Amino acid sequence: MGCRRTDCLATPLSGLFEKLGSLVGSCPLYFFIIPVLLSAALSGGFLFLKDREDNDLERQFTPKNGPSKVTRAFVGENFPYNDTMFSEERQYNQSNFASIIAVSTDNSNILAKPAFEDILRLNNKILNITVDSGRLGFNDLCARTNGECVSNDILKIVSDKVAITYPGSSPDFFGSVLGGVITDPGGSVISAQAVKLFYYLGNQESSADGSKSWLRGFKALLSDEMGSEHTDVSYYTSKSKQEEIDSHTTDGFPLFFFTFVCAVTFSVISCLRLDNVRNKVWVAVFGVLSSALAALSSLGLLLYIGVPLVITVANSIFLILGIGLNNMFIMVSDWQHTNVADPVPKRMAHTYKEAVMSITITALTDVLKFFIGIKSDFPSVQSFCLYTSISIIFCYIYTITFFGAFLALNGRREASNRHWLTCMKIPSDNPDHSSKIYNICCVGGDYDKNTGAEKKQPASNFFKDYYGPFLIKPWVKGAVIFLYLAYLALSILGCFNIQQGTELYDLAADESHVTRFNQKDRQYFSDYGPSVMVIVNEMFPYWNKTKRDQLQGCLEEFKQLHFVEEKVYTSWLDSYLTYGQQRHLNLDDKDVFLKNLKDFFNVFPFLKQDLNLTGDAIYATRFFIQTVNISSANMEIKMLHDLKTAAGRCSVAPLSVYNREFIFMDQYDIVVSSTIKNVGVITTVMLVVSLLLIPNPVCSLWVTASIGSVTVGVTGFMSAWDVSLDSISMIIFTICIGFTVDFSAHMSYAFVSSKRQSPDDKAVDALSNLGYPILQGALSTILGVSVLASSNFHTFRTFFKLFFLVMFFGMVHGLVFIPVFLTITFCSDKDKSKSDQKDRDDEMPEAHTV
Repeated sequence: MGCRRTDCLATPLSGLFEKLGSLVGSCPLYFFIIPVLLSAALSGGFLFLKDREDNDLERQFTPKNGPSKVTRAFVGENFPYNDTMFSEERQYNQSNFASIIAVSTDNSNILAKPAFEDILRLNNKILNITVDSGRLGFNDLCARTNGECVSNDILKIVSDKVAITYPGSSPDFFGSVLGGVITDPGGSVISAQAVKLFYYLGNQESSADGSKSWLRGFKALLSDEMGSEHTDVSYYTSKSKQEEIDSHTTDGFPLFFFTFVCAVTFSVISCLRLDNVRNKVWVAVFGVLSSALAALSSLGLLLYIGVPLVITVANSIFLILGIGLNNMFIMVSDWQHTNVADPVPKRMAHTYKEAVMSITITALTDVLKFFIGIKSDFPSVQSFCLYTSISIIFCYIYTITFFGAFLALNGRREASNRHWLTCMKIPSDNPDHSSKIYNICCVGGDYDKNTGAEKKQPASNFFKDYYGPFLIKPWVKGAVIFLYLAYLALSILGCFNIQQGTELYDLAADESHVTRFNQKDRQYFSDYGPSVMVIVNEMFPYWNKTKRDQLQGCLEEFKQLHFVEEKVYTSWLDSYLTYGQQRHLNLDDKDVFLKNLKDFFNVFPFLKQDLNLTGDAIYATRFFIQTVNISSANMEIKMLHDLKTAAGRCSVAPLSVYNREFIFMDQYDIVVSSTIKNVGVITTVMLVVSLLLIPNPVCSLWVTASIGSVTVGVTGFMSAWDVSLDSISMIIFTICIGFTVDFSAHMSYAFVSSKRQSPDDKAVDALSNLGYPILQGALSTILGVSVLASSNFHTFRTFFKLFFLVMFFGMVHGLVFIPVFLTITFCSDKDKSKSDQKDRDDEMPEAHTV
């Protein structure tokens, strides 16, 4: 039974590309010079580079409309800051602060001499930091409560030898400042291994510059004061996280440079020929240059029009380099299969007819995929997708113009039998009485006399004579199917173990002070996590005892959660009810309830910040719970989910939960769904494009299926390689999945376009023509990104791991799984005309490829 052909666009497009190839071959200089001039003009956009840089951590790497941002706006509107009554747990935005963690070097008591004396000396140095020529010190810039700087009370308590009950309760809560604590049966602290100190600065705009300068002074001091004989000190500031993101740009530049060098080196080596005329060294160099010009033009254009440049955009350079190299190897492979005696325009026409069609399939799917990605919830992903989609367009255009033009110019040199280096004409046969050195260095232009094409490389012969015939043996096909099922089973198993979330130190360099601080923080202070606001979002009759009891029942549910410390709880309502009970007030009466609030707040001024009281209505209130044992990103995910679930179960009033760190945790709800959506979009786009451009629906389905197969494989093996799923890995994951399309699409198109009769012969023919280019493309890209494995940044190492997995699995699918599956499931079209048969008979055996 025949299969219906679906290549409604392939035939007319192939004819169009054939004409374009002939035109490029006839007038190569125009197609060579215009892209260079265009790139030079667009490169002027880099003058705006500094203005367009935007690596703001919150703005770029958190969901645009995340629920916690909506809650923060509500908190800011209903509970504005009181600069005279600073309270850390009531901060809804990131305040300016500095912090240190001091750990005893010998695991002894950090609160005893001599370690504690070292801490006191360091604390005095910090408090004496001055900026602005000594005019501003900590006392001038600090956050204040009742006119006094917010201080580290733990130092005075220990110095005065006052007994400490751990963890204590608000306002004397010590769970966040003491770590590695040993207590007696009564809860009094016997010893501690670590102490954490905070230095809060005011939020006033008038002192913003002074605060920044003071934080720089703090960092400079602590860089030299990393500890002593008795203490090991780590430090952190409110600016540290952003500074680490910004440092990716400068520290990553050498890696990009080495990647480019590796790509050029590998491309040159893989295109090296012993024949002095057929040598493709310069073709390889200009192939890489074509990718570089595409990246330069796309970045310059978007910088001109004002698109933000985020650090994630740097990843697109690797993608464009990989796509460009893959295109180059396919173009060169097709060129080598043309008849060397034909004029250059005819050779270019044949090359473009076959190669550009395959390149168009992958370019079209990649562009559509990234354009759809512009709708992402993450601004950093939006910028990346926009830059990448425009880069792919330029890469495609420059491949068929700039690189194609140079291929034609190189073809003219070969047609004149000129040396690859000197461009001098040389003999094609060894002259009589010439030396061996002369024959090696000054003779060239040989070709296959049987086909009229260039001699195949040993690697291509390997795929034709050894690998292809071996792969189509029945027992080998059975082994491949078994191997695939094992691969799929392991991948699916790994998918169930994938981790979510980003550790803060994953954004920092390995030896960074941020990494040291956060590792110490996780080690000694994970027993007590963030303090969480529980917010009543609308007017509520707190004087109505029935409804009040129902609300308190909802709040009690929060305290019963396993990661909440029931005894550490701040409630203005409980305090007010106790106040009323002590004064025999009937707080079930609305007038009495509202009338006595003013006197209550005079006694407990901090609690006044927890109500939005306007007239005789309470529009919003908040309570505070203390989380415990939040020791990993996975625990953060579960905490946020359970808190929102508890809030949703309250029927008496709408509740929400908030902590400023929730802004970053919002990604957990979106990253998985976004990744699944991206893969679904890629798969759909690939299926549609394949059905339109690949002449067989079975091949189209296998190309589409390979996307899902590689996606499952990469996801499963991510867990084995300690890669978590977060907003950054999602970006890299989306980049990499595009490469799965390339290898499978190229091989499928070569298979279905082969003039051979049987599926087995088609597979061998496709592997003979495209096996080596696919291997070249995969290895060149892997080699290029391998330098990232040595990076000090987790982000770059994650990029390498995911890129390696995708390239490796994509290559295995293209060279092993897809050929075998096509031979098993492919059905021939028996309705072809006799003219098609005649074309096959006239076609040279080695002259048709993709």
